[in-house]
This record gives sequence, structure tokens and C-alpha cells, in this order.
Amino acid sequence: MRIMNNIMALNAHRQLGANQSASARSMEKLSSGLRINRAGDDAAGLAISEKMRGQIRGLNQAARNAQDGISLIQTAEGALNETHAILQRMRELAVQSATDTNTPVDRMEIQKEIDQLSQELSRIGSTTEFNTQNLLNGNFKGTFHIGANENQNLSVAIADMRGYALGVAGAARYEATTETVGANVAEGTYAVAKEDGKYVLLDSDGLTVATSDNGLTYTFTAAAEENTVVFDDPVVTGTLTVVDDSSTLTATATSAVANAGLQAGVYTVDATTSELINDSGIVVATWDATGGAFIDAAGNVLLKPADEFDPAKISSITVGGIDVSSQQAANGAITTIQNALETVSAERSKLGAYQNRLEHTIANLGASAENLQAAESRIRDVDMAEE
Repeated sequence: MRIMNNIMALNAHRQLGANQSASARSMEKLSSGLRINRAGDDAAGLAISEKMRGQIRGLNQAARNAQDGISLIQTAEGALNETHAILQRMRELAVQSATDTNTPVDRMEIQKEIDQLSQELSRIGSTTEFNTQNLLNGNFKGTFHIGANENQNLSVAIADMRGYALGVAGAARYEATTETVGANVAEGTYAVAKEDGKYVLLDSDGLTVATSDNGLTYTFTAAAEENTVVFDDPVVTGTLTVVDDSSTLTATATSAVANAGLQAGVYTVDATTSELINDSGIVVATWDATGGAFIDAAGNVLLKPADEFDPAKISSITVGGIDVSSQQAANGAITTIQNALETVSAERSKLGAYQNRLEHTIANLGASAENLQAAESRIRDVDMAEE
């Protein structure tokens, strides 16, 4: 018999404390659904589980990244679908213009549609964006992160799909006032066309009233009298509006200069700064008086006119489509446009291959995340029946 220490009571108290602690841990696991609620529950298991969780969340995010990549590709490919349609129409018009059942006036009307189509082609290429990133101007070179770990990437680049890169942007035309003295030319508006290597002026009836070898010196025929007129600036395309004040013949002429990089569209020239501004108000080039050319911010020549070009006299510059104003030009345009079609087809095919690859990537990421989640669950989650 012991009076000071009740060993049986102490033993019962110790066992009660142990059971209460075990019951508390079991209730915590049952209520949370987790076998590991703190590091002390399973230190090694916790470390392995957290590593798996990082992989699982990374895989899920990678799948979302891949889906975003597909959306970007679909945006670009959808725009190229319309580019294809425009090029097909341009090819059709080139074939139409290549037959000599058309008159020069007919070809001028065909050229108008070609010009508008080319401008829309360039607009699509310059404005197609995904999340504010331009896709079709040749500057998009992206990296899609499609894995849970470092350097698990897919690089995607989209070529320049605008008119100049495809070869269907034409010469740059500008309007300027040109004069000559003592000309015996009837007032009116004349259309400028090219036939057999020469420039011709056509009256409102489509009849040839003057010819020129260089666009600067025109020989007009009025009744039985010939009259040679030399303009200050070349008149080689578009229209010529003549106003005669009996001493000076003044004409608003549309002239052409070689295009070295401008997309189809309408540009204005700032009279003060001589900057070339597109129809969105963006400065695309500045005049370099030394080189006699418009250059972009990188120093690339976009437009190098002839020596007689004076930017101070120019209010606007228009870049149209590929030339179909003669049988020879239209015949060559067919091949050029066909090459453009094949270029766009190749780019769309490449984008389609990327999309198919990403769809397989998403499926693989989903399967990997599912299997890893099952493994992590066996470590981290509680077995309710056992507990």
C-alpha cells in the first residue's frame, strides 16, 4: 500500500493524455482531409509533396499558356485567311487586265481596285494584334512556355505578311503642281497610262491626245498641229488636270517614284519637318536631304525619289498595288501574285502545324498533371477509412 503516490492513477492519466493527443490528431486529419497538416506529421513526405505541388501547378499553368498560344496563332491565321482572299481577287484582276480586249481606260479602273486591295492587305498586316502585340508586320518572335520547368519553351516567329514583303505594293505616287509656258493644250482632265513603253494622255473619251517617252516631255496633237510641252516635274501615272491662263499651263500631276519599302497606303508630308506620316498619324520616315530619300528610324531607305523630287512641293504620297496598267505589266503581275499566294500558304501551314503541336502539348500536360496529382494525393491526403 502506497500513500504518497497513486501509480495506477498516474498511469491512467498518462494514457488518457496520449489518447487525447492521438484523437486530436485524427480529428484534425479527418476534418482537413490531409494526412500531413504540418511538417511534424511527416517531414520527408511534406518535402516530396510540396515539390509535386509545384510541378502540378506549373503543368496546369503551362497548359493555359499553350491555350493562349493557340489563341494567338488562330488570330494570325484568321487574318491570313482574309489575306489569301484578297490575293486571289488581285490575281483574278491581273488575269483580266492581261488581255488586250481591255482599253487603257479599262485597265485604269482595274488598277483602282488593285490599289485598294493592296492598301487593305497592308492595313491587315499592320493592325492585326493579340494582346496589343502586332502579329503580321514581321516583328513577332515569341516564346511560349509550355512546361513546368525552366527552358521548356516553344519559339514561334511570324513573317512579314504585308503588301511590300509579298511583292504586291506598287510605286509611290505623289501629287504636285507642275507648269510649262506657252502651251496650246485644251483645258480639262487627262488620264495618264502606259502603252508600248510610252506614256500617253487620254481625254475623257479615252482617246490618246499626247505621248511621252519620259513623262516629262509630252507631244500633244491638236487637229493638224503638233505641240510639245515640257513640264517641270514628270507626269507618269494617274491624272493631269490642265488649267490654261493663256501664258502658263498649270497642271496638277500625279507622278510615280520607286518604292523601296513603303506599304500600300496614303501618306502625308509635313511641310515643316518633311516627315512622312501614315494615315494613322504615325511618322514612318523622315526626309534625308543628303541622301535624297525618306528613311525610317533604323536608317533604312523607304523611298528614294528621282533627283527632281522636292518634298516641299508634295502634300501626299500614295502607294498603290502592283502595276496592271498594261498587258505586259499585268502578265508579270500574275506570277508575282501567285508567288505571294504561295508565301501566305506556307505561313498559314506553319501556323497550323504549331497549333496542332500545341493541342498535343495540352493533352500531354493534362495527363501528366493528373498522374502527378494522384501520386501527391497518396502522400498528402488522409485515408478516411483507415484514420
